[in-house]
Amino acid sequence: MALTKAAIKNPAAAGVAVVFAVLLGTFLASRLPVQLFPDIENPRIAIQAGWRAAAPKEVEAEIVEPIESVLQGLTGLETMEVNAGRGGAWVNLEFTMGTDMNKVLIDVISRMSSLPPLPRDAEPPRVMLGGWGGDATALTYFFLQKLPGNPNHLDDYAGLIEDVLRPELESVPGVSSVEAQSGRAAQEELQVIFDPWKAADLGIQLPAISRQLASARDVSGGFTDVGRRRYTLRFVGEYKPADLSELVLEWRDGQPVRLGDIAEVRVGPSDSRGVTTQNGNPAVSMRINRTNDANMLATLELVKQKVAELNATKLKNEQLVLVQSFDASVFVYRALNLLGGNLILGILLAVGVLWWFMRRMRATLIVAAAIPISLLSTFVVLSAAGRSVNVISLAGLAFATGMVLDAAIVVLENIVRLREKGLAPEEASEQGAGQVWGALLASTATTVAIFLPVFFLNSVEGQVFGDLALTIAVAVVFSLLAAIAIVPLAAKLWLPPISSEDRLAHVWEKITTRVMALTSTRARRWQVIGGFLLVPIAATYFLLPNLDYLPPVKRDAVDVWMNFPSSTNTKTIEKDIVNELDRRMAPYMSGERDPALKNYYIITWPHGGTMGVRVEDMDQAKEMERLLREEILVDIPDFQGFAARGNLFGQFGGDRRIALHLQSRDADGLMRAAARGVEVMEEVMPGTPVQTNPGLSLSEPELTVRPNDRAMLEQGWNRQDMGGLIRTLGNGLYVGEYFDGEKRLDVIFRAQPWSTPEQLQNTPLVTPRGEVVPLSQLASVERTVGPGNLRRVDGRRTITLNIVPPDDISLEEVRAQLEEDVLPKIREALPDDGSILVGGNASDLDKALISLSQNFLLALLILFLLMSALFRSLRDAGLVLLTVPLATVGGVLALQLLNLISFQPLDLLTMIGFVILLGLVVNNAILLVHQTRAAEGAGASRVEAVEQALRLRLRPIFMSTLTSVFGMLPLLVAPGEGSVIYRGLAAVIVGGMAVSTLFTLILLPALLQTGHLPLPQFSRLRHKLALRSSQ
Repeated sequence: MALTKAAIKNPAAAGVAVVFAVLLGTFLASRLPVQLFPDIENPRIAIQAGWRAAAPKEVEAEIVEPIESVLQGLTGLETMEVNAGRGGAWVNLEFTMGTDMNKVLIDVISRMSSLPPLPRDAEPPRVMLGGWGGDATALTYFFLQKLPGNPNHLDDYAGLIEDVLRPELESVPGVSSVEAQSGRAAQEELQVIFDPWKAADLGIQLPAISRQLASARDVSGGFTDVGRRRYTLRFVGEYKPADLSELVLEWRDGQPVRLGDIAEVRVGPSDSRGVTTQNGNPAVSMRINRTNDANMLATLELVKQKVAELNATKLKNEQLVLVQSFDASVFVYRALNLLGGNLILGILLAVGVLWWFMRRMRATLIVAAAIPISLLSTFVVLSAAGRSVNVISLAGLAFATGMVLDAAIVVLENIVRLREKGLAPEEASEQGAGQVWGALLASTATTVAIFLPVFFLNSVEGQVFGDLALTIAVAVVFSLLAAIAIVPLAAKLWLPPISSEDRLAHVWEKITTRVMALTSTRARRWQVIGGFLLVPIAATYFLLPNLDYLPPVKRDAVDVWMNFPSSTNTKTIEKDIVNELDRRMAPYMSGERDPALKNYYIITWPHGGTMGVRVEDMDQAKEMERLLREEILVDIPDFQGFAARGNLFGQFGGDRRIALHLQSRDADGLMRAAARGVEVMEEVMPGTPVQTNPGLSLSEPELTVRPNDRAMLEQGWNRQDMGGLIRTLGNGLYVGEYFDGEKRLDVIFRAQPWSTPEQLQNTPLVTPRGEVVPLSQLASVERTVGPGNLRRVDGRRTITLNIVPPDDISLEEVRAQLEEDVLPKIREALPDDGSILVGGNASDLDKALISLSQNFLLALLILFLLMSALFRSLRDAGLVLLTVPLATVGGVLALQLLNLISFQPLDLLTMIGFVILLGLVVNNAILLVHQTRAAEGAGASRVEAVEQALRLRLRPIFMSTLTSVFGMLPLLVAPGEGSVIYRGLAAVIVGGMAVSTLFTLILLPALLQTGHLPLPQFSRLRHKLALRSSQ
């Protein structure tokens, strides 16, 4: 082997290469970004279209439908979800994985620019890459609170937040953006609030005022030459807010009627839209997002330093303070410490097993050196590939701990065997590596090739698990290089004279004799083959656990989703809901009751809200979840609360949510079917939370104004005029914008607040005919109900039932129960044009299963083709693949044993374990086949060759298998919430390798001897063939 010879001839160069790789890997490992999970490409685009004071039906007709029309036919579009509510619409576009999102984003922006004209006071739609609700880039959350003794309102600090806090925090390296949300005023407005009674007394028509306000603006008149100079011609028609009260509306008896006579002009916040508190105090939430290449821990530390500086200076002067809530570093440190501990323990166990076999310290250290060389060199590739240090890549290193020893064990074992035969150290090192080079190349190539399908998983799951595949594959490649170059060199220079004593030689001899006896006759061989192939396949089929999506990795936090009627005004929300929740949470926050809280927050909006509760002791998070469900969130009027522990995989859709999208044109029939669905769910799966979006009743109160066309026409008005008047008497009529040189304010013309429908009906209006009439003469006002929110999926009216099954039930079980007991009854209740779409994790699981199945078959094909090329024999490649069922049944049995201790479904990460297992379990088979063919090439008979292969390779096979198993064992048995990420994966690999190793040593010799004819039979056959050829 050229590489082996080069290393042995140039020990200094080889040593420098090793030191360089280790130092470079160590240096780059400290420079890699550190985060919880890998960066994920989220193929989503969100669109926000605001329209102040608009009802859901008008938003649907005037904004949603035009948007849906222009977005039809987008490349790669899978799903379009729209929520139309009071004040605007929210559109979420989901695309197939692999779609060029930059190109699609440009296409969406281009299409949005071709929208028909939207209502004048509608905000221009905002297009954002990434969709709604994703926390993948969220670094941390802070809440701005007032210090004791501060008499001001938090809304008064909007300028401080925008002009000081946001720029300061966004200047921190690694921070991409800061999103502030008070839950109250959306923005400041220039408000003109008039008294309709005063306007009527002075005979002022309201439409005339709105026209004057709209026309009061600066106008450019172009340019003109005066003498030798060119002047800009401008008409200064815009009033400043301080002067707007002086606007002359009319002249009466030579006296001006000014706007200030009937209205108040002020700059103030728009209508309150919600409430935000933290730890019982009014607050403004500030979400700080990181850049994709940021080191999470380093950036978070810089943010904390910046916040401490602001708290000590600018915020202290304003009697304010920023308090941290969500801290991602807690989960990162916890996960990294757990994995780091498992990694170190795995290394110690693997080295311990190695020493137990070898009982030679120098030989053990030579092989063990492959661990730091391979693992640290892997960081070089991770850095070059733009990857990060995260729980997935570290898990890959932990899994690779035992695997990287395999090649070194085989090489050193062969070198020791040759030196026991009397070969010189240099000759033994060269021949020892050269003899097993082919087998090691084959096993390494198959291990690497088996990961190719994981790289090509075109889904979020593929991106998450890509780091695992890359880390293991790269580590194994470096371990091969170390085994071929460094181990022979170290054996030559450092390995002492070898004695021929092997403590376990009698064990290997006994196993070899027993295996050869079990496969000595054709009948026995076929019994072994039949039993070892059919039984594992049948056992795998019948024992395979139920399928699930992603493992539920719990946080030490409980998330609460709150629902209440969107008609509930902000004062009622604050008084009856938020204040009551704060009162109930106070004993836990103060420590008077257990579990004690670290912090909590509440954020509400017009029809719902969210609450996050974090406990001091993570072990008490489940108890806090129970208290929230059974005590804290109950017995609050017009309120529903759904509590569940936070899931770290939730940002990738791993929240185990099943969405049933019920669709129909018939709104009433759709609502009845959804209500039936909730009833059936309660019957079939009692206690399982079912959240409906939107609500199941038209219970949102409306004041419907119906025009009297004849009366309006007699007074000189039409329906358009009356619509503008109703807007003016409601939340206000948008009449234009005012720009002060720094910020732009909406100008809103609105009446003084009224509190009853009767007051609205009695509002006096001056008509174009000069008469003063109450609104009741021009229109009737009726109390009705309507939807508080409208939902559409793929262009159809939809009600979605969101189902979150318990953690101890797999998604496959729930899906089967839904198909059998729930969906048929819902279909019966649907209108004739109704349909049901199944979404959420149930749909994601279906897609992932198809992708994984295809990639698993692709992995088998790659494995077969690669081994056929390396062995130059289709038969030998087929013999090796026939050992795979033994591995799969081992993985399944390990999962079943694990389920006796804790719930462990067959989730996607565990399924990846079976793909990884393919590349690992064939290694032992490759060694046996390679050694058998080498012996046959040297003149041995088939039986002798198989026996020799067993005798020579049993020791390295057991050494490599046990080091791999013990190296991964901590990942299987380690306690803690974070270990659930890879516990199932570890069980599959450990169980698969253990069972496969034990039974491959029986199955493969039987397969290798199949078709072999004993010597007398072979002689008679040759004699017959000779006679035929002579005739």
